[in-house]
Amino acid sequence: MTRLQLHNHILQKQSFLCVGLDTDLAKIPPHLLGYPDPIFEFNRQIIDATRDFCVAYKLNTAFYETLGKKGWEALEKTLDYLPDTHFSIADAKRGDIGNTSKMYAKAFFETMDFDAVTVAPYMGEDSVLPFLGFENKWVILLALTSNKGSADFQMTPQEDGRPLFEKVLRKAQDWGAPENLMFVIGATHPEQFDQVRAVVPDHFLLVPGVGEQGGDLKKISKHGMNDQCGLLVNSSRAIIYAGNGENFAEVAAASAKLVQTEMAGLLPR
Repeated sequence: MTRLQLHNHILQKQSFLCVGLDTDLAKIPPHLLGYPDPIFEFNRQIIDATRDFCVAYKLNTAFYETLGKKGWEALEKTLDYLPDTHFSIADAKRGDIGNTSKMYAKAFFETMDFDAVTVAPYMGEDSVLPFLGFENKWVILLALTSNKGSADFQMTPQEDGRPLFEKVLRKAQDWGAPENLMFVIGATHPEQFDQVRAVVPDHFLLVPGVGEQGGDLKKISKHGMNDQCGLLVNSSRAIIYAGNGENFAEVAAASAKLVQTEMAGLLPR
């Protein structure tokens, strides 16, 4: 998916919501456990319920890898079921020496045909570039994550006094462009969004941490949005596990609609 297509979908839907399909067998409604593939059945119903209110879906591969072969099958079936109009993200957090990264990139962009994959920057340029060689595919580079441990390294001042995450933002712009490179910036760091936008004014930001982790959508939008929106705000548990009964999909739809309605009022006019 191109940047223009993604922006157009945001405008059409009046939404920059990404629904995270972090599907856990221990948390899905019990009545689904009798299905041959309960993970896919849960995802299918969530997608049908939320597709009108979001523009992207993010599949955290750990929730599928833990189930071995059956989990990978559920992941691939879910990816195949996603509407072509929606941006698909493999939240895999890959990144290794160049030849290995090339294989990871082929897996997610050719074998499985995701639009984007999350990549860790720690090993540097040659671990990231192989992911950037695919037409209309995206790298989403981890920069400032939403977890508590982000303070351990990402906020560490460098020789020039700037935090490490800012060095990642600056250096990565030598590798990719706003048309194929996004950055993960956690919603739990609203005070940093002005600083982020000063360095990367045009890039899209994938923003986890809204919902269960307490991120404030209004603050994120005020300080992180650019003139093309430039945000994909992810919500996982607050939407997909909003209900646990037989009407779980309806409850998820209502939760997604609430977020979309708020987003419509925050988008540039």
